[in-house]
Amino acid sequence: MTKTYHFKTKVFVHPGKAAWYFTTLPVDIAKEINYFFSHAKRGWGSLRVSVQVGATTWETSIFPDKKSSSFMLPLKVAVREKEGMTLGKRVTFIIRLSD
Repeated sequence: MTKTYHFKTKVFVHPGKAAWYFTTLPVDIAKEINYFFSHAKRGWGSLRVSVQVGATTWETSIFPDKKSSSFMLPLKVAVREKEGMTLGKRVTFIIRLSD
């Protein structure tokens, strides 16, 4: 099964030494992902995804976040720079999961 999700959300910096940039998936999408793909979870509850922002597509993982009851999506520097993603900016994401 393959599912595709479209959503628009803000970019934020996770506090800590590494200062990674992330976005959080909407909770309703996270619930559906848990329902359909919980069997495919890997280390730390992560799930492999394909992500598209603008003209850029990359492979990564989403990670569960108990605080938000959702998943966090890490945003690579090269992608952020190419697509003009800045702190606090609302960005449209397309993610695809397959089992």
